[in-house]
Amino acid sequence: MTQTPHTPLLDRVRTPADLKALSLRELDQLAEELRAETISAVSVTGGHLGAGLGVVELTVALHAVFDAPRDKIIWDVGHQAYPHKILTGRRDRIRTLRQKGGLSGFTKRSESPYDPFGAAHSSTSISAALGFAMGRELGAEGVGDAIAVIGDGAMSAGMAYEAMNNAGHLGKRMIVILNDNEMSIAPPVGAMSAYLSRLYAGAPFQDLKAAAKGAVSLLPGPFREGAKRAKDVLKHMAVGGSLFEELNFSYVGPIDGHDMEQLMAVLRTVKARADGPVLIHTITKKGKGYAPAEDAADKGHATSKFDVVTGKQSKAKSNAPSYTSVFSGALVKEAEKDDRVVAVTAAMPDGTGLKAFMDRFADRCFDVGIAEQHAVTFSAGLAAAGMKPFCAIYSTFLQRGYDQVVHDVAIQRLPVRFAIDRAGLVGADGATHAGAFDVAYLSNLPGFTVMAAADEAELVRMVATAAAHDDGPIAFRFPRGEGVGVELPEAPEPLEIGKGRVIREGSRVAILSLGTRLAEAEKAADLLARKGIEPTLADARFAKPLDEELILRLARDHEALVTVEEGAVGGFGSHVAQLLATRGVFDKGLAFRPMCLPDIFIDQSSPEDMYRVAGLAAEDIAATVQGALGLSVMERRA
Repeated sequence: MTQTPHTPLLDRVRTPADLKALSLRELDQLAEELRAETISAVSVTGGHLGAGLGVVELTVALHAVFDAPRDKIIWDVGHQAYPHKILTGRRDRIRTLRQKGGLSGFTKRSESPYDPFGAAHSSTSISAALGFAMGRELGAEGVGDAIAVIGDGAMSAGMAYEAMNNAGHLGKRMIVILNDNEMSIAPPVGAMSAYLSRLYAGAPFQDLKAAAKGAVSLLPGPFREGAKRAKDVLKHMAVGGSLFEELNFSYVGPIDGHDMEQLMAVLRTVKARADGPVLIHTITKKGKGYAPAEDAADKGHATSKFDVVTGKQSKAKSNAPSYTSVFSGALVKEAEKDDRVVAVTAAMPDGTGLKAFMDRFADRCFDVGIAEQHAVTFSAGLAAAGMKPFCAIYSTFLQRGYDQVVHDVAIQRLPVRFAIDRAGLVGADGATHAGAFDVAYLSNLPGFTVMAAADEAELVRMVATAAAHDDGPIAFRFPRGEGVGVELPEAPEPLEIGKGRVIREGSRVAILSLGTRLAEAEKAADLLARKGIEPTLADARFAKPLDEELILRLARDHEALVTVEEGAVGGFGSHVAQLLATRGVFDKGLAFRPMCLPDIFIDQSSPEDMYRVAGLAAEDIAATVQGALGLSVMERRA
């Protein structure tokens, strides 16, 4: 059992208001205790460790200076919000992070009034903060200052600049804190990263520290400032972030994000004198204060449970490779055969499995930063130029580029290959990261081919299919985690477009599965066989185009047809129902039952628990089959 750290000051904190009475020395001590408590909690639960450790001092300073929840502190993405949760009345539940029935791993409005805006995707904070600021200007009750805390990686997204452009135009008081740690999930890329590095190199901390100390002399208490002199100090602190200044932001920085004296002085002065949009540029260290995180390649971005002393993580034991690694290996093999194969990722080369491709084919792999919209249209341009782009983006993040998928890819019938990772329910990251909607939002687009891998071998075949496909856009989806352990084909042949496969022949009822629920459908077939029901089991492979011949045969030869998928209503089952209805199959008495994710957002838990909540476990499939056959409850239990 992990021993909890000694935290005498933190033990006295019930709400952020308790920080107001603490001295600077005590705030420093509180930060160290908060860091120790964060490490201890995440060692028990797993989660996003490095980002939170990097903003411990900033979290303490923000809550010591501002008056949450009236002042709205908005954490971009939410990876870094664990220390914030500890200080805002949730310490007693912090060891339930990302667990079933526990605290969310991100900020969540329904969880606490101190989370004014939920987040788990990046680059939304400035837009949200501007909304609060304008609400305040228009008379909204209970809204004070609006503070957005955004990382340098998140600043690579266009939405951040759309918001800053609008904020600069409106000119109303709001505060943006740029948490610059030169490390998001992967090292940030692009011109913005280079620009921030130049600002940091050109304005040493000591230059600003003198100005900050000058501000301290004006601040005998958090609410008493010399107005004109404080405003002059604020001007002198702004050492020249010309890009931000051109957007009509007062630029302050860069300052040391781990120096409590600087942070308190700058935040108090800005609070007292800001009369328009202000950007405070802080330099921090991801994983700060915990050597295993500081030394890790990703700075402890995401960890499983770990030993606090050694940092050694507990990994689930499995002989099966992960779907992501299988995709990675298959794509490298395709690239070896065809130099037109290129890959695009939106700041996640490791998460999407493209790191091996990048290491092998550096000039053919493009990390575009946190910019999914650009990634999609950039891939469309590559396809139009005659390349074979594989655009590898998680299902939940591809949603951010949907207009580009429609307008720039689908309408032009460009052969962009979408590798959609994290399909289905993903566990501890909860509803914000669930890959629930991609089958529905892609299958309704004319000319799109949409595949779902039932196992690792099928995934390899689908990579080969996508590489060979030049007739319009094509997508293949696969889940997070380990596969089922099947043998992988050495020389995979492309699949025939729109053709599924029958796994086992039976009678009376057919189960038609799309994706990795096939394993649960096989378990369901075994359960049914014990009751004397031998279902036909088929793998659709394609959500679009449908294998009409297979579906109509299954409908003709069976009393009932059940479809199973790891996606929302409107997807595969809906398209099958449309086919059956237009062909008049329902007129002949077929019992049809589509099984998909329910019309709710499912909170974090293990994937197995989440699929039980969704009603997509083997027992649920078996019960649905029996219901479709008209068996009574007693007959089902027999």
